[in-house]
Amino acid sequence: MTPMPSQGILYIATGEEHIRTAMRSALSVRKHSPNLGIHLFADWPDHDFNFDKDPAPFTSVGRVGAPHRRSKVDYLPQTPFDQTLYLDNDSALNADVHEMFQLLERYDLALGHIDPRSEEESIAIWKITLPPSFPFYNSGVILYRKTPDVITFLETWRDAYKQAGLRRDETTLRELLWLSSLRLSILPPNYNARYSKYEYLFFKSNSNTKIYHLKELHGNWLGRVLRFPIRKIKKLFKS
Repeated sequence: MTPMPSQGILYIATGEEHIRTAMRSALSVRKHSPNLGIHLFADWPDHDFNFDKDPAPFTSVGRVGAPHRRSKVDYLPQTPFDQTLYLDNDSALNADVHEMFQLLERYDLALGHIDPRSEEESIAIWKITLPPSFPFYNSGVILYRKTPDVITFLETWRDAYKQAGLRRDETTLRELLWLSSLRLSILPPNYNARYSKYEYLFFKSNSNTKIYHLKELHGNWLGRVLRFPIRKIKKLFKS
């Protein structure tokens, strides 16, 4: 058995559609950062995937028990890597991301901001009313070290999400980060590009998107390309 690499990409997926979306995202990792490990936690035995025989495009797989809408909060603490870049399934690399792991030489974890939201659910309060100047953080791209303090934080977030009963997980994440003493780095927008509009608003020299995180990349992505050119999506996965 080959040893597990110390740095890698983590996916957590439940349901056939999400697993297939994660597989497409993993192809972009193989293209741009082929030396990184790629681990999948999923309920794949329930959906006729044969990852026990061949885990490709992942390098290793694990099983999700009792899947739910946010199974990722259960399995982030179980990462097999010493340094992990967790990606939501509707993501894709557009460049090599090895340099991101240098952040973990100084910080415990790194996340990007969520664009301002006004929906009642997005600005919900769990236990603490925080100043608006303290941002919400997107939980779809998380870079973190596997240290006792970080794993304890992730386990606390897992328990808090289940206790809060909120649909989104960012509310509990934000409040726990406020209380935490972990060293937090902020990812620039091009490391978690949430909206395809930036491809049109940015000058080419300034966009330099490293990680796309778009609804257009989820599920039947060929049917969701009106806001994102199909040639760009195909290019992400083409070897």
